[in-house]
Amino acid sequence: MKLSANAIIGGVIVALVVTVALVAIFWTPFNPLALNMRLKLGAPDAAHWLGTDEFGRDVLSRLMAGASTSALVSILTVGFAVIVGTIVGVVAGFVRGWTDRILMTFNDTLLAFPGILLALGMMIVVGANKWGIVLALGFAYTPTVVRVVRGTVLSLREREYVEASRMIGNSAAYTMFRHVLPNCVAPVAVLATSMFGWVLLSESALSFLGLGVPPPAPTWGNMLAGARPYIQTAVWLGVAPGLCIALTLLGINLLGDYVRDRLDPRMA
Repeated sequence: MKLSANAIIGGVIVALVVTVALVAIFWTPFNPLALNMRLKLGAPDAAHWLGTDEFGRDVLSRLMAGASTSALVSILTVGFAVIVGTIVGVVAGFVRGWTDRILMTFNDTLLAFPGILLALGMMIVVGANKWGIVLALGFAYTPTVVRVVRGTVLSLREREYVEASRMIGNSAAYTMFRHVLPNCVAPVAVLATSMFGWVLLSESALSFLGLGVPPPAPTWGNMLAGARPYIQTAVWLGVAPGLCIALTLLGINLLGDYVRDRLDPRMA
């Protein structure tokens, strides 16, 4: 399958965001935390391409640092949800019986709550910090992975090669992780690309509500929240992080569509 224009655009956007996030770990034009009240609410100019905020901090530098934070949180959250959800889904779908009933009852209970609402409740318990966000969003999105993986395993467990593995005396654990788990990679990969966008948006929403990474550490969400009082006098404060979130989500969705088309046999 040839790369479509949408896939190329999505790949370029995602690659650009990842590159900026990696560069920001080692270098930004200015210190994103340094205060300079003489430059507060400065309009974009040759020195500060995207202007300065209410504390005189360079907006471009804070956007770059925020990209690192948002990317790290999203990657860790998706990784947590995929690993835990895949293990639980494989066990529930392959073992069946009471194990399946207990695991899926608990999973369905979590699914009854909207993801962002469940994350908000957990954030109140674990506190507003980077690792709290990863844990809260990870638990919020794990049930979706469990459902997808379990459904896949239910069809795989009846295949001939799984029955053959049983017949030659392989243990259930060996059969699960040697023959069943590798065949769950495609649907999980498709789900993970979509989930990355969901997590990024959820992290921005939590930061906007004041339950994300606490200031002064920059994230795109808390930069949006801080721009609210100045939306008429310093419009660049809200436009810059808003565009970053929108463009990143666009890139992830375009790339995710391509991954789905490549890995989903029904789209062949």
